[in-house]
Amino acid sequence: MYFSNKQTKLSFLYNIGIKLTHFALKCASHFNKKIESGVKGRAESFKILEDNLNKGDKTLWFHCASLGEYEQGLPVFKKLREHYAKHKIVLSFFSPSGYEIRKNSTIADFVIYLPLDTKQNAKRFLDSVNPELTIFVKYDIWPNFLNELKRRNLRAILISANFRKNQPYFKSYGKQLKNALFAFEHIFTQNEVSKNLLLSINYNRVTVSGDTRFDRVYSQLELDNTLDFIETFKNNKCCVVAGSTWPEDETLFVNFINSESSKDIKFIVAPHNIKTSQIKSFQEKITGNSILFSEKDTKQLVDNQVFIIDTIGILSKIYSYADIAYVGGAMGNTGLHNILEPAVFGVPIIIGFNHDKFPEAKALIDNGGLFSVSTKNDFTSILNKLISNSDFRLKCGSKNLEHIKKNKGAVIQILDYLRI
Repeated sequence: MYFSNKQTKLSFLYNIGIKLTHFALKCASHFNKKIESGVKGRAESFKILEDNLNKGDKTLWFHCASLGEYEQGLPVFKKLREHYAKHKIVLSFFSPSGYEIRKNSTIADFVIYLPLDTKQNAKRFLDSVNPELTIFVKYDIWPNFLNELKRRNLRAILISANFRKNQPYFKSYGKQLKNALFAFEHIFTQNEVSKNLLLSINYNRVTVSGDTRFDRVYSQLELDNTLDFIETFKNNKCCVVAGSTWPEDETLFVNFINSESSKDIKFIVAPHNIKTSQIKSFQEKITGNSILFSEKDTKQLVDNQVFIIDTIGILSKIYSYADIAYVGGAMGNTGLHNILEPAVFGVPIIIGFNHDKFPEAKALIDNGGLFSVSTKNDFTSILNKLISNSDFRLKCGSKNLEHIKKNKGAVIQILDYLRI
């Protein structure tokens, strides 16, 4: 009885917390456009579903926290879209950054913000969608939605899951989240560590399939990655591509670009945030010639040393022109961005020091194709070595491509389980 009462109290506190979060977001939306987009979008989600879905419609539901999880799940989503061609597919995001960039995704009929995780919202959502199959990617475990799926005996799986022992699922205070995991009929994990953590809480319907991102990035090699304007800018010179950078990453590059040793090198920098003020601040610190993507049709690309990409959606293709790549996010606390995108093109990669939560980074470091730096001197030293020693550069890059090839195949395992 004690544990039952304790669990009831925790559930009550969780639901109160969600309602307080809703209130806090509404208040914050008056001061933050990103939060405002999420609040407005969530308010429209039910109308979109109820106006467009009929009771007899067959549906699938894909849920992703943000853009990274969408890219992770995309190879599975595409196969399901092909197999269930007559089903209506609902794709939900929690984060505005995922929704805004992929709101026109062709793998779904409806792209929405996931309503906040209240019991009432979960019931109303599933009354409308009633999915034949639900797929969550990596994390974003919402207890009320998942428990309602379980109560209705609706199928749900979690793919590319990556757990750590310090997460609430594996703590005494995290019973509600732990119970929500049991709503999944099967969980596909990225690694053995995650599997063993699930086994420790007596969740046994688990398979180590690996990370679907390897399949996703490998498919990039099958596409036409040609960008004529990048080819013109590069002009057959050694090119360093810095992707998804933050100001702390860009500080490293300003020093190096302005040094004498960089004069014969081309640099492409694609900031994570393309705010005009931030880009202007970065560009003003560069002493050499630089050009923005938005200026490329009015200025001579070949005459510039630095090309700043003030747009989104083309970074994965730009990496195909890199001789050396730098991936941002790990010099600060924002989180390392996708290192597998440049790795698939067989180029060596440099990142910052804050990558403990990213097992793919450790694997590429151990494999010899990725280098972590913590200071400007570290950065300058490894970048100079990669620039000056082409044999070393090619050897390191080839190790990254081999790692991608070795680890793809998660999608096949998931589809086999689904009998597709």
